[in-house]
Amino acid sequence: MLIDTYGRVATDLRVSLTDRCNLRCTYCMPEEGLQWLAKPDLLTDDEIVRLIDIAVTSLGIEEVRFTGGEPLLRPGLVGIVERVAALDPRPQMSLTTNGIGLKRTAAALKAAGLDRVNVSLDTLRPDVFKALTRRDRHKDVIEGLHAARDAGLTPVKVNCVLMPGLNEDEAPDLLAWAVEHDYELRFIEQMPLDAQHGWKREGMITAGEILASLRTRFELTAEGDEARGSAPAERWLVDGGPHRVGVIASVTRPFCAACDRTRLTADGQVRTCLFAREETDLRAALRSGAPDEEIARIWRLAMWGKKAGAGLDDPSFVQPDRPMSAIGG
Repeated sequence: MLIDTYGRVATDLRVSLTDRCNLRCTYCMPEEGLQWLAKPDLLTDDEIVRLIDIAVTSLGIEEVRFTGGEPLLRPGLVGIVERVAALDPRPQMSLTTNGIGLKRTAAALKAAGLDRVNVSLDTLRPDVFKALTRRDRHKDVIEGLHAARDAGLTPVKVNCVLMPGLNEDEAPDLLAWAVEHDYELRFIEQMPLDAQHGWKREGMITAGEILASLRTRFELTAEGDEARGSAPAERWLVDGGPHRVGVIASVTRPFCAACDRTRLTADGQVRTCLFAREETDLRAALRSGAPDEEIARIWRLAMWGKKAGAGLDDPSFVQPDRPMSAIGG
């Protein structure tokens, strides 16, 4: 079991498979990209599967989410999914992706054992997509979403970040589109995880503003805390259901008290929180020949020291040194 001093138990593991990405989203990294991790620093496929095996069989992990960077850029992804699906007990598996490679990989991922996907899409307008991502790939994402739905990687969830002056007016249109195509839309407040440290609280579109915009066109009925559980998204029924919309308000409505997540970076570091400034090295233990029991002990100790909250509401909050692309979303 992965328990901390506040009684929270981690059952959800986020695994970053690479820090690389084929987009350059303005809220994540600079246009020229970043200095990527060297290949020897990345966990191998065998190391990733071994750590997930330890997490599932010894530490109580029930769900695994593969992230990046962009996880579809990981050459061994389908094989990793297949091997994790063979574990006993078998964890639920999902993937967070920008969707660009989904058209060609969705069916293979489903066959390997992946359960569902989260796809990032911030706009319905190709010109705005190009401005936000600095790449002209909007059509590829739309086709990837359709492929994921057709392959049965459902529910297909669409993650959207609204940015001032770019797509802040699109919330109702995005929700209408998601309902039409049977996707579950989730708005995410912009978080202080950009590589260029340009995030400013006063420039962020808040959960309250998003909901106010949606209510100009839709009736929203809150599902409530009991239905939410430890999920990061607050959810509302749209016009009485069955469709839902979610809002992840990490900044204005933090949910740290119910957090059930632990994170593994692409280079083998445990992060107890997306906004943590400390990491615990599992890669060194792996490569020094440590047995599974010792790796589990190190992981438990790391989680025991997890802080009460991310501290985003503290005026003295200091942004993590590593950007979102390096630690997984």
